[in-house]
Amino acid sequence: MALSISAVVLLLAVVVLLVRKGGLKAGHAVVCVLLGFYLASSTVAPTIRNLTTSLAGILSQIRL
Repeated sequence: MALSISAVVLLLAVVVLLVRKGGLKAGHAVVCVLLGFYLASSTVAPTIRNLTTSLAGILSQIRL
């Protein structure tokens, strides 16, 4: 659960930065949010969750 919350916060921060600095319009951001909701309820959702969990595991093992 902590991974999901931090991923949401990170993605929200990226979208906010893109809206303010990157030229992403609010309408585009709404479309991105709607796409996220539709992906979450699709059959692809478990695959995306497994991919992001694996990626987070790999990134957490990197020593800087």
